[in-house]
Amino acid sequence: MDQNLFNDICLRQLTLSAVHEGETVAVLTRGAERGEYADAFLWAAQQLGARTFHLRLPSPASASGGWAVGDSGLAGNRHAVEALKSVDMVVDCTFLLFSAEQFEIQAAGTRILTAVEPAPLLARLLPTTELRERVTIGAELLAKAGTMRITSPHGTDVTYRLGVYPTLSEYGYTDTPGRWDHWPAAFVFTGGADDGVDGRIVLAPGDVLLPFNTYVTTPVELTVEAGFIRDIRGLDGQPSLDADLLSSYIRSFDDPRGYGMSHVGWGLDERAHWHGLTQFGGGMGMELRSFYGNVMFSIGPNNELGGPNDTACHFDIPMRGNSLYLDDELIVDAGELTVPEMRPAARR
Repeated sequence: MDQNLFNDICLRQLTLSAVHEGETVAVLTRGAERGEYADAFLWAAQQLGARTFHLRLPSPASASGGWAVGDSGLAGNRHAVEALKSVDMVVDCTFLLFSAEQFEIQAAGTRILTAVEPAPLLARLLPTTELRERVTIGAELLAKAGTMRITSPHGTDVTYRLGVYPTLSEYGYTDTPGRWDHWPAAFVFTGGADDGVDGRIVLAPGDVLLPFNTYVTTPVELTVEAGFIRDIRGLDGQPSLDADLLSSYIRSFDDPRGYGMSHVGWGLDERAHWHGLTQFGGGMGMELRSFYGNVMFSIGPNNELGGPNDTACHFDIPMRGNSLYLDDELIVDAGELTVPEMRPAARR
């Protein structure tokens, strides 16, 4: 993308994030990655009158090429952590999520925006205040609920006992102290009680396995009891490559907490494409987490919600065509939101 155009997009983003004169904004990168992002955000923050600096961490010692859950690159680097705690906003171009350092920086009142997706995707899914309003309405509904039930024509019927963990929302920008958000994003989520998720989940072709960044091709049946996956197999005992891959991946961590059920919620961005994995290699999959009417459940860490599970084994699984009930009220009907205020204007 043309750097001048990207500069303008980042200026619009930081304007939504309420960057203003007198604030200090830090941009965090790692190695040689996303240097053009740093340049654009630094320029944009300066246009808004903010003081700026760029904190560049060394490249990871391991060249695995994948994101290591909870590895921020900041562990043991107290000078860097304290520097980030001292500013008003951090633009995270590394992916701090699930790390102890991110939580510490937020606790200091610093707001954090993660921006790691491909620039054309950031441009297409630039956040809006209208989308934020719809996400906020969804979060308010979810926060009041005591139970969530998810069903599908393929055989999913699983219930979450809610109320233990907070409800969080992502709408792609951050303008309040201590808030983290991810550009692009548009969904709401919470977590079931640690022992309060029970039922059957059937993954159907077209559902999404993140971080594999692949679509399910062969149905997978998950049996969930007391908050943990107890069995993974092909539907009705049929062979399933996806079931085998999912099982093998979780097993490789040698951590029983990798079978724990984590956050759950739904997506609200009508601009996000379900077929997004066919573009840019899918990036980190934020478009797939956000597409309108998807119901997404997660496996593994729940420390983002304040829970005890900080396993490095993590899956987000957005599903198509599912229905979601809060306290027996239908909220998502086969992929369509039922609450008019959560729908884009064109669908009301």
